[in-house]
Amino acid sequence: MNSSPLIDQLIEAFRCLPGVGPKSAQRMTLHLLERNRAGGQKLSESLSVALNEVGNCVHCRTLTEEETCRICASRSRNHTICCVVESPADIFAIEQSGSFRGIYFVLMGHLSPIDGIGPEQLGISQLLDKVKNTDIEEVIIACNPNVEGDATAYYIAEQLKNSSVQVSRIAHGVPVGGELEFVDGSTLTHAFAGRRSMEQT
Repeated sequence: MNSSPLIDQLIEAFRCLPGVGPKSAQRMTLHLLERNRAGGQKLSESLSVALNEVGNCVHCRTLTEEETCRICASRSRNHTICCVVESPADIFAIEQSGSFRGIYFVLMGHLSPIDGIGPEQLGISQLLDKVKNTDIEEVIIACNPNVEGDATAYYIAEQLKNSSVQVSRIAHGVPVGGELEFVDGSTLTHAFAGRRSMEQT
């Protein structure tokens, strides 16, 4: 217990963030109060505005304060290729790589019946309508390579089986620069299963 209930309240508030325990929350609180009150004020204002203004894009379901996110609205994107991801964080990662110039669809999770998350919660019917009613030619499924992600990817692929679009899934396996002796067995299994032929030059 601290001398100030407000400090205790702020520490507890920081603990809602992922990976933030009591000590980390305490350090953040004391840093803002002791050394950076202006930063704390900016954080408070930005958080308040974001919580009130940010919703979901009507086309891809990612987080945005606009009805249509900037990616969906951009004419420079390839609207014939749609990448299906689990969360907006995945979009950040892909965009930072600069390797994809298509559009996205965000599931906001993965299939998990035990948690009550099914196709309806993931907006899969919206995805199917999007594929049916737009110029999409290929759907790239970029779900995480785990049990839930695999189940979600297979379900989506099955739903699109009778459509005219090409359905693919991003490759996953040995990381660039990695050494085989340090790679786990599951990753190696995926790497061998996803092997490609080497073109002769």
